[in-house]
Amino acid sequence: MFGEEIRADEIRSKSDWKEAVPLGDYEAIRGHIERIQNGERNILYPGLPAYFCKTSGTTSGTKYIPMTDHGIKAQIAAARNSLLCYVNETGNSQFVDGKMIFLQGSPELIEKNGISIGRLSGIVAHHVPNYLQRNRMPSWETNNMQDWEKKINAIVDETIHLDMRLISGIPPWVQMYFERLLQKSGKKTVAEIFPNFTLFAHGGVNFDPYRAIFKELIGHQVDSIETYPASEGFIAFQDTQHEDGLLLNLAGGIFYEFIPLDEIHNEKPSRLHLEEVELNTQYAIVLNTSSGLWGYIIGDTVKFISLTPFRITVTGRVAHFISAFGEHVIADEVEQAMVEASRKFGLNVCEFHVATSCETYGRTSLSRMVY
Repeated sequence: MFGEEIRADEIRSKSDWKEAVPLGDYEAIRGHIERIQNGERNILYPGLPAYFCKTSGTTSGTKYIPMTDHGIKAQIAAARNSLLCYVNETGNSQFVDGKMIFLQGSPELIEKNGISIGRLSGIVAHHVPNYLQRNRMPSWETNNMQDWEKKINAIVDETIHLDMRLISGIPPWVQMYFERLLQKSGKKTVAEIFPNFTLFAHGGVNFDPYRAIFKELIGHQVDSIETYPASEGFIAFQDTQHEDGLLLNLAGGIFYEFIPLDEIHNEKPSRLHLEEVELNTQYAIVLNTSSGLWGYIIGDTVKFISLTPFRITVTGRVAHFISAFGEHVIADEVEQAMVEASRKFGLNVCEFHVATSCETYGRTSLSRMVY
């Protein structure tokens, strides 16, 4: 249906693509999504998607992002490749011999018109490879618990006496897990509880503001792998311990386009391909995926710090900035300022909020900053 609307059979070049495929966010495809939810086939992609990833948006409320079998396979492959790159570079594969924990949302799914619906982490939980399943924690019953407070306490009870070696999750969840472990055990550091814990995998938020507190909680520095998975696709992952940035995932069924951030509100912004991007320039990232997203402005901003290979850093969100006087301060700049201030004054800061004063300036221009 969408292919017919854009006359996809007539697209022969990248310039044809730019003219034919409109740019848009979730609101632009909401009507198509609702038709798919009602069981209509061949709307954004042949047949029906295998899943809808349920996610909370800042502007569109709850969103239902389609994920095909191709899409979920690409998610699993990228997560696997991040681990394989680490093993290849460091030689450390001992974490597979001990227990691993993936702190995530409930894997419980609901079904509507033949499509399973759930959070991304819950969907992925159904596709963890067999070679990781045998040592995976927490138990399925605990993972399905909906109350987070009860769930985190149950996870602590299940794991506190085990040989945990790989711990994965978004930093604030893992921080809470570590604090509960220390509270229950009476130990001073996580390393005393899990002496073979050597690898931390994380994503979702910038880890830099957490580094100091994690080192203090663990008792020493451990290797870490940063990932950039989204409901829309697995975009990038850390492939080396010796270079900054994340390797752009070019094998994930995604055709990327990039809009210079200062053009994002133009009627016809530039749509750059990989051979056209430049270093250290802010771009809004656009996805075209094997799950049926086309010209989709995901809302994240990135910059390239390497072009050979393509490595990026995530710098913020298109709509998240502070501009009381036209300074347009973005999330990346605020985060780096917090990191530098923490280092200078010896502080451990992992939660902060930034805003202009409405009373002083008579306006609200607010960034997302809550960690």
